[in-house]
Amino acid sequence: MSFQEIFIFRNNTLSPVIFMSQVFMLKVGKKGAIYLPKQVIERLNISEGDKVLMKIEGNRLVLEFIPDPLSLALRIKKWTKTTVKEFEKESEREQNELYSS
Repeated sequence: MSFQEIFIFRNNTLSPVIFMSQVFMLKVGKKGAIYLPKQVIERLNISEGDKVLMKIEGNRLVLEFIPDPLSLALRIKKWTKTTVKEFEKESEREQNELYSS
């Protein structure tokens, strides 16, 4: 593991932020397959069905994992409770505000 220190300006002060990075050496398999190590899957909370945005930057391949909104909603800490009826009512109210003349 290596550490990278970046400073950000927060609350009128310059605060250090430390990012841990890990480096893995992988082999490309048949048909270009690359398998992610278990540690990467767990650290980034990657789930089957998550979408991957792939960018080529010079000679680098950058992968950005985009979780499915439903699985993301199920994984995050809940901060409120609502019923389906309340959700539908709020959705209808917002749609009326947006689309009514």
